[in-house]
Amino acid sequence: MAEGRVRPIRGPAASAAQAPPVRRTPAPEGARTAQPRGLGAAPVDAARAPDTTYARIRVARHHTGAGAAEAFGVEAWCDGVDHFPYTTGSGQLRPRDIGLGHARRSGTPPSELFRSIRRWSKYQHQLTSWINRCRLAHGDGLQIVVLDQTGFDLPWEALDLPAVPEAGLRGGPLGALVDVARWLDDFPDRAVAPNGAVLGFFHPDMSRDQEFFEQYEHRTHFGIESFLNNLDDVTEQRTGLVYMGCHGTFDHELSKLTLAGGTWADYDDLDMRLLSRDDTLVCLNACHSGRFLDYGGDGRQYLRGFTQIFLRNGAGGCIVSAGEVGDSEARVMIRRIVDTVTEDPDRPVAGALRAIRAGVHDTFLIGGGVPMMVRDDGTFDTRRQRNVLRLLYSLMFQYYGHPLSTLRLTGRHQGTPAPREGGGL
Repeated sequence: MAEGRVRPIRGPAASAAQAPPVRRTPAPEGARTAQPRGLGAAPVDAARAPDTTYARIRVARHHTGAGAAEAFGVEAWCDGVDHFPYTTGSGQLRPRDIGLGHARRSGTPPSELFRSIRRWSKYQHQLTSWINRCRLAHGDGLQIVVLDQTGFDLPWEALDLPAVPEAGLRGGPLGALVDVARWLDDFPDRAVAPNGAVLGFFHPDMSRDQEFFEQYEHRTHFGIESFLNNLDDVTEQRTGLVYMGCHGTFDHELSKLTLAGGTWADYDDLDMRLLSRDDTLVCLNACHSGRFLDYGGDGRQYLRGFTQIFLRNGAGGCIVSAGEVGDSEARVMIRRIVDTVTEDPDRPVAGALRAIRAGVHDTFLIGGGVPMMVRDDGTFDTRRQRNVLRLLYSLMFQYYGHPLSTLRLTGRHQGTPAPREGGGL
Protein backbone atom coordinates (compact mmCIF):
# COMPACT_ATOMS: atom_id res chain seq x y z
CA MET A 1 0.00 0.00 0.00
CA ALA A 2 1.46 3.34 -1.02
CA GLU A 3 2.25 5.86 1.69
CA GLY A 4 -0.50 8.37 2.27
CA ARG A 5 -2.95 6.97 -0.30
CA VAL A 6 -5.20 4.37 1.23
CA ARG A 7 -8.45 3.14 -0.19
CA PRO A 8 -11.42 4.25 1.92
CA ILE A 9 -12.80 1.18 3.63
CA ARG A 10 -15.50 2.63 5.88
CA GLY A 11 -17.62 5.70 5.30
CA PRO A 12 -18.57 8.01 2.44
CA ALA A 13 -17.23 11.30 3.81
CA ALA A 14 -15.13 13.37 1.40
CA SER A 15 -11.35 13.53 1.87
CA ALA A 16 -11.11 16.05 4.18
CA ALA A 17 5.96 23.68 18.04
CA GLN A 18 4.68 23.56 21.18
CA ALA A 19 4.64 27.18 22.35
CA PRO A 20 3.17 28.85 25.41
CA PRO A 21 -0.15 30.61 24.84
CA VAL A 22 0.17 34.26 23.92
CA ARG A 23 -1.96 36.87 25.65
CA ARG A 24 -4.71 37.84 23.23
CA THR A 25 -5.01 41.53 22.41
CA PRO A 26 -8.33 43.06 21.30
CA ALA A 27 -8.58 44.51 17.83
CA PRO A 28 -7.83 48.25 17.94
CA GLU A 29 -10.79 50.58 18.04
CA GLY A 30 -12.10 51.36 14.57
CA ALA A 31 -9.90 48.74 12.98
CA ARG A 32 -10.10 45.14 11.90
CA THR A 33 -7.49 42.44 12.10
CA ALA A 34 -5.13 42.12 9.15
CA GLN A 35 -5.84 39.81 6.27
CA PRO A 36 -4.55 36.26 6.68
CA ARG A 37 -0.87 35.75 6.02
CA GLY A 38 -1.41 32.07 5.35
CA LEU A 39 1.41 29.84 6.46
CA GLY A 40 4.43 32.06 6.03
CA ALA A 41 6.79 30.69 3.42
CA ALA A 42 4.62 27.66 2.73
CA PRO A 43 1.57 28.06 0.46
CA VAL A 44 -1.69 27.15 2.16
CA ASP A 45 -2.22 24.18 -0.14
CA ALA A 46 1.12 22.60 0.72
CA ALA A 47 1.03 19.12 2.20
CA ARG A 48 3.78 20.12 4.60
CA ALA A 49 5.98 23.06 5.51
CA PRO A 50 9.73 22.71 4.94
CA ASP A 51 10.47 22.18 8.63
CA THR A 52 7.75 19.63 9.35
CA THR A 53 7.24 15.93 8.76
CA TYR A 54 3.71 14.64 8.44
CA ALA A 55 3.49 11.01 9.60
CA ARG A 56 0.43 8.91 8.87
CA ILE A 57 -1.18 6.22 11.02
CA ARG A 58 -4.02 4.18 9.56
CA VAL A 59 -6.22 2.14 11.92
CA ALA A 60 -8.77 -0.32 10.54
CA ARG A 61 -11.00 -3.06 11.83
CA HIS A 62 -9.39 -6.46 11.71
CA HIS A 63 -11.77 -9.25 10.73
CA THR A 64 -10.81 -12.73 11.87
CA GLY A 65 -14.00 -14.65 11.14
CA ALA A 66 -17.55 -15.09 12.36
CA GLY A 67 -17.93 -15.03 16.11
CA ALA A 68 -14.39 -13.76 16.72
CA ALA A 69 -13.73 -10.86 19.03
CA GLU A 70 -13.67 -7.40 17.44
CA ALA A 71 -10.13 -6.23 16.78
CA PHE A 72 -8.14 -3.60 14.93
CA GLY A 73 -4.89 -3.37 12.99
CA VAL A 74 -2.43 -0.52 12.45
CA GLU A 75 -0.17 0.54 9.57
CA ALA A 76 1.97 3.70 9.51
CA TRP A 77 4.38 5.73 7.39
CA CYS A 78 6.89 8.48 8.10
CA ASP A 79 9.68 9.95 5.97
CA GLY A 80 13.09 8.79 7.15
CA VAL A 81 11.68 5.99 9.31
CA ASP A 82 11.01 2.39 8.29
CA HIS A 83 7.42 1.68 7.28
CA PHE A 84 5.35 0.24 10.15
CA PRO A 85 3.73 -2.80 8.50
CA TYR A 86 0.14 -3.74 9.11
CA THR A 87 0.11 -5.16 12.64
CA THR A 88 -2.56 -6.72 14.79
CA GLY A 89 -2.59 -9.17 17.68
CA SER A 90 -3.94 -9.92 21.13
CA GLY A 91 -3.30 -6.33 22.24
CA GLN A 92 -5.53 -4.99 19.47
CA LEU A 93 -8.87 -6.32 20.68
CA ARG A 94 -11.59 -3.69 20.96
CA PRO A 95 -11.05 -1.94 24.33
CA ARG A 96 -14.51 -0.90 25.50
CA ASP A 97 -13.46 0.68 28.81
CA ILE A 98 -10.94 3.30 27.66
CA GLY A 99 -13.02 5.65 25.54
CA LEU A 100 -13.00 9.24 26.77
CA GLY A 101 -16.79 9.11 26.88
CA HIS A 102 -16.12 7.69 30.35
CA ALA A 103 -14.34 10.92 31.38
CA ARG A 104 -16.88 12.67 33.57
CA ARG A 105 -17.36 13.33 37.25
CA SER A 106 -20.13 10.76 37.59
CA GLY A 107 -18.35 8.11 35.53
CA THR A 108 -15.29 5.94 35.97
CA PRO A 109 -12.94 7.49 38.57
CA PRO A 110 -10.43 9.53 36.56
CA SER A 111 -7.40 7.71 37.96
CA GLU A 112 -8.88 4.34 36.98
CA LEU A 113 -9.67 5.51 33.45
CA PHE A 114 -6.18 6.99 33.08
CA ARG A 115 -4.55 3.78 34.27
CA SER A 116 -6.70 1.74 31.85
CA ILE A 117 -5.50 3.92 28.96
CA ARG A 118 -1.92 3.55 30.13
CA ARG A 119 -2.23 -0.26 30.21
CA TRP A 120 -3.76 -0.23 26.72
CA SER A 121 -0.86 1.95 25.56
CA LYS A 122 1.62 -0.67 26.76
CA TYR A 123 -0.12 -3.24 24.58
CA GLN A 124 0.66 -0.91 21.64
CA HIS A 125 4.40 -1.00 22.41
CA GLN A 126 5.38 -1.71 18.79
CA LEU A 127 3.52 1.38 17.62
CA THR A 128 4.73 3.62 20.45
CA SER A 129 8.32 2.53 19.76
CA TRP A 130 7.85 3.44 16.10
CA ILE A 131 6.41 6.86 17.05
CA ASN A 132 9.42 7.47 19.28
CA ARG A 133 11.71 6.66 16.34
CA CYS A 134 9.80 9.30 14.38
CA ARG A 135 10.31 11.77 17.24
CA LEU A 136 14.02 11.00 17.27
CA ALA A 137 14.25 11.51 13.51
CA HIS A 138 12.23 14.73 13.27
CA GLY A 139 12.13 16.32 16.71
CA ASP A 140 9.60 19.06 17.31
CA GLY A 141 8.73 19.21 13.61
CA LEU A 142 6.90 15.87 13.73
CA GLN A 143 3.18 15.92 13.02
CA ILE A 144 0.90 12.90 13.08
CA VAL A 145 -2.43 12.37 11.33
CA VAL A 146 -4.51 9.40 12.48
CA LEU A 147 -6.99 7.86 10.07
CA ASP A 148 -9.08 5.74 12.43
CA GLN A 149 -11.74 3.78 10.56
CA THR A 150 -12.80 1.52 13.43
CA GLY A 151 -15.50 3.41 15.32
CA PHE A 152 -14.00 1.93 18.51
CA ASP A 153 -13.53 5.30 20.33
CA LEU A 154 -9.77 4.69 20.54
CA PRO A 155 -8.19 7.61 22.46
CA TRP A 156 -5.12 8.19 20.27
CA GLU A 157 -4.42 11.62 21.73
CA ALA A 158 -4.07 9.90 25.13
CA LEU A 159 -1.78 7.11 23.86
CA ASP A 160 1.00 7.03 26.47
CA LEU A 161 4.47 7.25 24.94
CA PRO A 162 7.35 5.91 27.02
CA ALA A 163 10.19 8.28 27.78
CA VAL A 164 13.60 7.72 26.19
CA PRO A 165 15.84 9.57 28.70
CA GLU A 166 19.10 8.81 26.91
CA ALA A 167 17.73 10.51 23.78
CA GLY A 168 16.09 13.39 25.65
CA LEU A 169 12.54 12.27 24.82
CA ARG A 170 9.88 12.96 27.43
CA GLY A 171 7.12 10.48 28.01
CA GLY A 172 3.41 11.23 28.23
CA PRO A 173 0.24 11.43 26.16
CA LEU A 174 0.82 11.60 22.41
CA GLY A 175 -1.40 14.69 22.06
CA ALA A 176 0.74 16.62 24.56
CA LEU A 177 4.03 15.72 22.87
CA VAL A 178 3.24 15.86 19.13
CA ASP A 179 0.90 17.87 16.90
CA VAL A 180 -1.92 15.37 16.31
CA ALA A 181 -4.79 15.56 13.83
CA ARG A 182 -7.39 13.09 12.63
CA TRP A 183 -9.21 12.63 9.35
CA LEU A 184 -11.76 10.38 7.64
CA ASP A 185 -11.64 8.21 4.49
CA ASP A 186 -8.17 9.28 3.36
CA PHE A 187 -5.31 11.40 4.64
CA PRO A 188 -5.69 15.18 4.09
CA ASP A 189 -3.47 16.60 1.36
CA ARG A 190 -4.34 20.30 1.59
CA ALA A 191 -3.89 22.78 4.42
CA VAL A 192 -6.44 25.59 4.63
CA ALA A 193 -6.43 29.03 6.22
CA PRO A 194 -10.08 29.96 6.88
CA ASN A 195 -10.66 33.59 7.77
CA GLY A 196 -13.71 35.70 8.55
CA ALA A 197 -16.46 36.03 11.11
CA VAL A 198 -17.92 33.56 13.61
CA LEU A 199 -21.32 31.98 13.01
CA GLY A 200 -22.58 30.64 16.32
CA PHE A 201 -25.46 28.64 17.76
CA PHE A 202 -25.91 28.66 21.54
CA HIS A 203 -28.30 26.62 23.64
CA PRO A 204 -29.57 28.67 26.63
CA ASP A 205 -27.57 26.44 28.99
CA MET A 206 -24.40 27.45 27.13
CA SER A 207 -25.22 31.04 26.22
CA ARG A 208 -22.15 32.29 28.10
CA ASP A 209 -20.03 30.76 25.35
CA GLN A 210 -20.81 33.93 23.38
CA GLU A 211 -18.23 35.68 25.56
CA PHE A 212 -15.50 33.73 23.74
CA PHE A 213 -16.09 35.84 20.64
CA GLU A 214 -16.72 39.33 22.01
CA GLN A 215 -13.82 40.90 20.12
CA TYR A 216 -14.62 39.24 16.81
CA GLU A 217 -17.28 39.74 14.19
CA HIS A 218 -19.91 37.18 15.04
CA ARG A 219 -23.51 36.32 14.28
CA THR A 220 -25.42 34.73 17.15
CA HIS A 221 -28.30 32.27 16.82
CA PHE A 222 -30.57 30.74 19.42
CA GLY A 223 -32.89 28.99 16.95
CA ILE A 224 -31.42 25.86 15.38
CA GLU A 225 -33.40 26.08 12.10
CA SER A 226 -32.32 29.65 11.37
CA PHE A 227 -28.73 28.73 12.26
CA LEU A 228 -28.67 25.75 9.91
CA ASN A 229 -30.28 27.81 7.15
CA ASN A 230 -27.38 30.26 7.48
CA LEU A 231 -24.94 27.46 6.68
CA ASP A 232 -26.41 27.50 3.18
CA ASP A 233 -26.39 31.29 2.75
CA VAL A 234 -23.39 32.08 0.56
CA THR A 235 -24.42 35.74 0.29
CA GLU A 236 -23.15 36.23 3.85
CA GLN A 237 -19.69 37.55 4.67
CA ARG A 238 -16.83 35.08 4.88
CA THR A 239 -17.04 32.75 7.86
CA GLY A 240 -13.86 31.54 9.55
CA LEU A 241 -15.46 29.58 12.37
CA VAL A 242 -18.79 27.84 12.92
CA TYR A 243 -19.31 27.27 16.65
CA MET A 244 -22.08 25.25 18.31
CA GLY A 245 -22.44 25.32 22.10
CA CYS A 246 -25.29 22.88 22.66
CA HIS A 247 -26.34 19.43 23.78
CA GLY A 248 -25.50 16.23 21.95
CA THR A 249 -26.49 12.61 22.50
CA PHE A 250 -25.00 9.29 21.39
CA ASP A 251 -26.81 6.00 21.14
CA HIS A 252 -26.73 2.74 19.22
CA GLU A 253 -29.88 3.78 17.34
CA LEU A 254 -29.24 6.25 14.53
CA SER A 255 -32.35 8.31 15.31
CA LYS A 256 -30.93 8.96 18.80
CA LEU A 257 -27.72 10.58 17.56
CA THR A 258 -28.60 14.24 18.08
CA LEU A 259 -26.95 17.65 18.01
CA ALA A 260 -28.91 20.67 19.30
CA GLY A 261 -32.05 18.54 19.10
CA GLY A 262 -31.58 17.69 15.43
CA THR A 263 -31.00 14.08 14.44
CA TRP A 264 -28.13 12.76 12.33
CA ALA A 265 -30.61 12.42 9.44
CA ASP A 266 -31.68 16.07 9.80
CA TYR A 267 -28.07 17.17 9.31
CA ASP A 268 -27.37 14.61 6.61
CA ASP A 269 -29.98 16.28 4.37
CA LEU A 270 -28.17 19.66 4.47
CA ASP A 271 -25.70 21.05 1.93
CA MET A 272 -23.97 23.61 4.19
CA ARG A 273 -22.53 25.41 1.15
CA LEU A 274 -20.93 28.09 3.32
CA LEU A 275 -18.41 25.55 4.65
CA SER A 276 -16.94 24.55 1.29
CA ARG A 277 -16.83 28.15 0.06
CA ASP A 278 -14.81 29.34 3.05
CA ASP A 279 -13.00 26.15 4.22
CA THR A 280 -14.57 26.97 7.57
CA LEU A 281 -13.34 25.45 10.83
CA VAL A 282 -16.22 23.90 12.82
CA CYS A 283 -16.17 23.61 16.62
CA LEU A 284 -18.86 21.39 18.12
CA ASN A 285 -18.89 22.00 21.86
CA ALA A 286 -21.44 19.28 22.50
CA CYS A 287 -21.36 15.95 24.30
CA HIS A 288 -20.20 13.05 22.11
CA SER A 289 -20.01 15.23 18.97
CA GLY A 290 -16.87 13.38 17.84
CA ARG A 291 -18.19 9.83 18.22
CA PHE A 292 -19.32 7.53 15.42
CA LEU A 293 -21.99 4.87 15.12
CA ASP A 294 -21.41 1.87 12.85
CA TYR A 295 -24.80 1.61 11.19
CA GLY A 296 -26.20 -0.26 8.21
CA GLY A 297 -29.94 -0.30 8.82
CA ASP A 298 -30.63 1.60 5.60
CA GLY A 299 -28.67 -0.84 3.46
CA ARG A 300 -25.20 0.64 3.60
CA GLN A 301 -22.79 -0.06 6.46
CA TYR A 302 -20.52 2.81 7.47
CA LEU A 303 -19.60 5.07 10.35
CA ARG A 304 -22.15 7.85 10.97
CA GLY A 305 -21.41 10.93 13.02
CA PHE A 306 -21.69 14.71 12.97
CA THR A 307 -17.98 15.15 12.27
CA GLN A 308 -18.42 13.07 9.12
CA ILE A 309 -21.30 15.29 7.93
CA PHE A 310 -19.50 18.60 8.45
CA LEU A 311 -16.31 17.37 6.78
CA ARG A 312 -18.22 15.86 3.86
CA ASN A 313 -19.92 19.21 3.31
CA GLY A 314 -16.60 21.02 3.02
CA ALA A 315 -15.49 22.09 6.49
CA GLY A 316 -11.75 22.76 6.55
CA GLY A 317 -11.52 21.04 9.92
CA CYS A 318 -13.49 20.16 13.06
CA ILE A 319 -12.84 20.39 16.79
CA VAL A 320 -15.16 17.88 18.46
CA SER A 321 -15.63 16.08 21.75
CA ALA A 322 -15.19 12.37 22.36
CA GLY A 323 -17.14 12.61 25.62
CA GLU A 324 -19.30 14.78 27.86
CA VAL A 325 -18.77 18.54 28.07
CA GLY A 326 -21.36 19.52 30.65
CA ASP A 327 -19.43 20.04 33.86
CA SER A 328 -17.44 23.10 34.85
CA GLU A 329 -14.02 21.54 34.21
CA ALA A 330 -14.92 20.71 30.60
CA ARG A 331 -16.30 24.23 30.04
CA VAL A 332 -13.08 25.78 31.30
CA MET A 333 -11.18 23.54 28.88
CA ILE A 334 -13.22 24.51 25.80
CA ARG A 335 -12.74 28.18 26.67
CA ARG A 336 -8.99 27.64 26.78
CA ILE A 337 -9.15 25.83 23.46
CA VAL A 338 -11.10 28.61 21.75
CA ASP A 339 -8.81 31.30 23.18
CA THR A 340 -5.62 29.49 22.19
CA VAL A 341 -6.78 28.55 18.70
CA THR A 342 -7.97 32.08 17.90
CA GLU A 343 -5.29 34.20 19.58
CA ASP A 344 -2.46 33.47 17.11
CA PRO A 345 -3.73 33.22 13.52
CA ASP A 346 -0.37 32.00 12.23
CA ARG A 347 -0.13 28.99 14.54
CA PRO A 348 -1.77 25.82 13.15
CA VAL A 349 -4.80 24.58 15.04
CA ALA A 350 -3.08 21.25 15.79
CA GLY A 351 -0.13 23.10 17.36
CA ALA A 352 -2.44 25.23 19.51
CA LEU A 353 -4.17 22.13 20.87
CA ARG A 354 -0.83 20.50 21.58
CA ALA A 355 0.29 23.58 23.54
CA ILE A 356 -2.85 23.39 25.71
CA ARG A 357 -2.43 19.69 26.40
CA ALA A 358 1.28 20.12 27.16
CA GLY A 359 0.49 22.80 29.74
CA VAL A 360 -2.23 20.70 31.37
CA HIS A 361 0.10 17.68 31.40
CA ASP A 362 2.81 19.71 33.14
CA THR A 363 0.29 20.80 35.79
CA PHE A 364 -0.80 17.17 36.15
CA LEU A 365 2.79 16.09 36.82
CA ILE A 366 3.40 18.94 39.27
CA GLY A 367 0.24 17.86 41.09
CA GLY A 368 1.66 14.40 41.66
CA GLY A 369 0.54 12.48 38.57
CA VAL A 370 -1.97 9.66 38.92
CA PRO A 371 -3.21 9.40 42.52
CA MET A 372 -4.83 6.58 44.42
CA MET A 373 -8.58 6.97 44.69
CA VAL A 374 -8.47 7.43 48.46
CA ARG A 375 -6.31 9.38 50.89
CA ASP A 376 -4.79 8.05 54.10
CA ASP A 377 -8.02 8.78 55.96
CA GLY A 378 -9.99 6.60 53.52
CA THR A 379 -11.86 9.50 51.85
CA PHE A 380 -12.03 10.00 48.10
CA ASP A 381 -9.18 12.26 46.91
CA THR A 382 -11.32 14.79 45.07
CA ARG A 383 -8.61 17.39 44.49
CA ARG A 384 -6.09 15.09 42.84
CA GLN A 385 -8.79 13.20 40.92
CA ARG A 386 -9.87 16.54 39.46
CA ASN A 387 -6.28 17.09 38.34
CA VAL A 388 -6.47 13.84 36.31
CA LEU A 389 -9.88 14.77 34.96
CA ARG A 390 -8.54 18.06 33.57
CA LEU A 391 -5.87 16.17 31.65
CA LEU A 392 -8.45 13.72 30.28
CA TYR A 393 -10.66 16.63 29.17
CA SER A 394 -7.75 18.24 27.34
CA LEU A 395 -7.31 14.98 25.42
CA MET A 396 -11.06 14.50 24.89
CA PHE A 397 -11.34 17.43 22.47
CA GLN A 398 -10.12 16.10 19.11
CA TYR A 399 -9.10 17.91 15.94
CA TYR A 400 -9.95 16.68 12.46
CA GLY A 401 -8.02 18.53 9.77
CA HIS A 402 -4.66 19.08 8.16
CA PRO A 403 -1.91 19.63 10.77
CA LEU A 404 -0.86 22.92 9.10
CA SER A 405 -4.32 24.47 8.81
CA THR A 406 -4.79 27.80 10.60
CA LEU A 407 -7.63 30.14 11.57
CA ARG A 408 -7.91 33.91 11.42
CA LEU A 409 -11.04 35.62 12.76
CA THR A 410 -12.14 39.10 11.78
CA GLY A 411 -11.98 41.64 14.60
CA ARG A 412 -14.94 43.96 15.06
CA HIS A 413 -15.09 47.66 15.79
CA GLN A 414 -14.91 48.29 19.52
CA GLY A 415 -18.26 49.27 20.98
CA THR A 416 -20.22 47.84 18.07
CA PRO A 417 -22.77 45.27 19.25
CA ALA A 418 -22.57 41.93 17.51
CA PRO A 419 -25.62 41.10 15.38
CA ARG A 420 -28.07 38.70 16.96
CA GLU A 421 -29.84 36.59 14.40
CA GLY A 422 -32.13 33.65 14.34
CA GLY A 423 -35.37 32.66 15.91
CA GLY A 424 -36.33 31.68 19.39
CA LEU A 425 -36.20 28.26 20.95
